[in-house]
Amino acid sequence: MTSFPSELAIYVGRMREFERRDWHVYAAWVGLMLGLVLSTGTFLLVGTFNGVSFPGEAWMVPLGAAVFAVSIAVDTIGHRTIYKATIARAEGLVHSITIVMGISSSVLLCAAYTHRQVLWIPAMITTLLSVLYSFVDEIFHWQRYVSQKSDRVEMWSHVGILLGHSTMMLGWWVWFWNGYAGVGETVVVLGEISR
Repeated sequence: MTSFPSELAIYVGRMREFERRDWHVYAAWVGLMLGLVLSTGTFLLVGTFNGVSFPGEAWMVPLGAAVFAVSIAVDTIGHRTIYKATIARAEGLVHSITIVMGISSSVLLCAAYTHRQVLWIPAMITTLLSVLYSFVDEIFHWQRYVSQKSDRVEMWSHVGILLGHSTMMLGWWVWFWNGYAGVGETVVVLGEISR
């Protein structure tokens, strides 16, 4: 058995096989997640540097998003190379559903700050669907791994994906249910900065 670092080097090295479209997809997907890390992290830092106090669960949003972003940055390499043909079938649809539900849940949770009573239910449903389809996706990955058509790097990247996504979303929901402490004050600060 080869060492995990050498397997990781081989896996990441497959980026050399990327075609133009692969680079576009990779940059868009990883960039979107890094944008979530930077936007939520910057929001919290701006508030903190201006005297706003945030609860611990608020910091789980950018922290979980960072773990998620690093994990998908690795996982997507395999998706755009060695597993591309396999994923093009049913698993590709599962990925699309998971992504749409995940993005929708994040947007709805943000919008629920000002429209709590109307948007918390669709935010919850899209969150649950993103988690459900993440587990459906795991079934595909474990089937590939058991049949020796997958590797440890892909499997560990999925542990990171589940860890990051779960940490981010649970932190976000706890923060939401507890009234989004610190958000109102930070919005005021941002309004003053933008003048």
